[in-house]
Amino acid sequence: MHDAGPLSHVLGLNVQGDLGPLTFYTSGRGKFVWFPRAPPTSPPSNLQTQLRAQFSQAATWWRALTQADRASWELATRRARLRINGYNLWVWYCRTRARQQLASIERAAGITLVLPP
Repeated sequence: MHDAGPLSHVLGLNVQGDLGPLTFYTSGRGKFVWFPRAPPTSPPSNLQTQLRAQFSQAATWWRALTQADRASWELATRRARLRINGYNLWVWYCRTRARQQLASIERAAGITLVLPP
């Protein structure tokens, strides 16, 4: 890991992620760092494949919601004072199907949310 130094930000370089053979990010201490890109050396496990499919399906269902339904999920998180946004709540529910916990959030927010299929 290498500190890219303050000059990189002054020059307008604010890259996050992979760029060519390097990976860039901002550390928890606010430093801009880079290191040689290290792609996976083995194929994804069955669990990784399943989880990626779940996240992909949740995103597909989210995009299929109307703008008003997505806004309701966003509003519910604000009214229930959650520290996540509506999309994060949606993905959590799609993965867990924790209906009782979501019902509690709906009561706290005073909103009935449209559920995924």
